[in-house]
Amino acid sequence: MAKKTVKVGNINCGADELFLISGPCVIEEESIMMRTAEHLKIVSERLKTPLIFKSSFQKDNRSSVNYYQGPGLDEGLKILEKIKKEFGFPVLSDIHYPDQAAAAAQVLDVIQIPAYLCMQTTLVVESAKTGAVINLKHGQFLAPENMKHPVKKIESVGNEQIILTERGYTFGYNDLIVDPRAFYHLNKLGYPVVFDITHSIRKYGIPSADAKGGAREFLPTLSRAGVAAGVDGVFIETHPTPETALCDAASQLCVFDLEEFMKPLLEIYAITKKYEHQVVEY
Repeated sequence: MAKKTVKVGNINCGADELFLISGPCVIEEESIMMRTAEHLKIVSERLKTPLIFKSSFQKDNRSSVNYYQGPGLDEGLKILEKIKKEFGFPVLSDIHYPDQAAAAAQVLDVIQIPAYLCMQTTLVVESAKTGAVINLKHGQFLAPENMKHPVKKIESVGNEQIILTERGYTFGYNDLIVDPRAFYHLNKLGYPVVFDITHSIRKYGIPSADAKGGAREFLPTLSRAGVAAGVDGVFIETHPTPETALCDAASQLCVFDLEEFMKPLLEIYAITKKYEHQVVEY
């Protein structure tokens, strides 16, 4: 099956250019958001890499009611709209409830379906009905070939603007494993595939503010393996000072380290594109 390209702003996702989804895990105070977006603009221009700005206005799956959940729909969308206007980025955020879809689509270029919720029919269908691009995250509990089911739910309302994002599987207890076979299966569904690198190193059961809540030492290995396996984009949550981030502090990448982190990925991507038509099917 020939893979579709999906237009997000002026980015042709799935074409011959690695794209980047990046930004803080959750929307924090405006100065932090603008500082992050400003540096992401510099990185995007220097590397000539198209970028979609991502941040969540609500994190409804935190492990404690005492943890920061974000500013909420209205305030969060205002900040994302400001970033979109000032820096020219397409913007992406996730929704958790069907009644958020219409308002989110007024601002967002991409509506993201959280991994935990990828099989929630009403949420997926209401998001798809808006006509927005849908970033469907692969549930940690679902075999990759079974992602065809939520994909078909989106297609059922005539929306074929779909991006598929891999973020690792729950394996044993409190650990995530990235299986390269997932990239093969997701690519077979015919839509652009993204590797969510920073979420794949989270350690469940450990607060994200705890240094043991993520395994950053695996970021270079996993990211390079994923790009070599044949993805169209990478998802890297970034923050000016990750250790003080209000969510996923142990797994976000410092935004000032992003440029050097991306360079080998772009080189590997160029090699994979050169040889992609020589892959032998068994």
